[in-house]
Amino acid sequence: MDNFNQFGFTQTSPALDNTLTKVMRRVYLKMFLALLVTAATAFFVAGQQSIMVYMLTHSWVYWGLLIAQIVMVISLSGAIHKISSGVATLLFYLYSILTGVVFSVILLAYTGASIGQTFLITAGVFGAMTIYGYFTKNSLARFGSFLYMALIGLLICIVINIFLASSTMDWIISFVGVGIFIGLTAWDTQKIKQMIMMDGGANTGKIATLGALSLYLDFINLFLYLLRFFGASRD
Repeated sequence: MDNFNQFGFTQTSPALDNTLTKVMRRVYLKMFLALLVTAATAFFVAGQQSIMVYMLTHSWVYWGLLIAQIVMVISLSGAIHKISSGVATLLFYLYSILTGVVFSVILLAYTGASIGQTFLITAGVFGAMTIYGYFTKNSLARFGSFLYMALIGLLICIVINIFLASSTMDWIISFVGVGIFIGLTAWDTQKIKQMIMMDGGANTGKIATLGALSLYLDFINLFLYLLRFFGASRD
């Protein structure tokens, strides 16, 4: 298996290849389970009329959940090396539950058919890019750095547009967002592969959780931006 000079890669041993395969399987499994948890939570909460009415009539609750999401994902990413693998996994699934609560509002805004269609499109695009990121022999490091800078710029534009409420800017943000998270899917996959090979199997549990979190966020955000284009309103 050829690797990149930046990562210090040489010809890998069968043992390391085996470790890489096993950990990547755990990454995708944890990510898939987190998506299931998010979907199940979203459908459950959306079916609780009292909860939905309270959330929709008290906007501070929804914004509070969004802020809690941001704080939780930053905390988990920063503390991943200080906590046990089990605690990291638990926090990851708690985060996926919180995301499901936030997503329950989306189920009320868009038709089920359009949500399902967008999910399949997202899965196809995500699958293609994560396969590319895993197998490409080209380093995506510079590309990844550019995407992270673009992501910061996108977040700034989102905040600005909260006050401007420009529909044109909203479409531009959505288009750019799709491009960013398509690219980040490939980059994050390659970065996870790099982390596994550099670690050599010492912290596979934590790496699997951190990798699953990264790809989970890529999938969720890609889905949300694609929903802007393919989602059909219930109105």
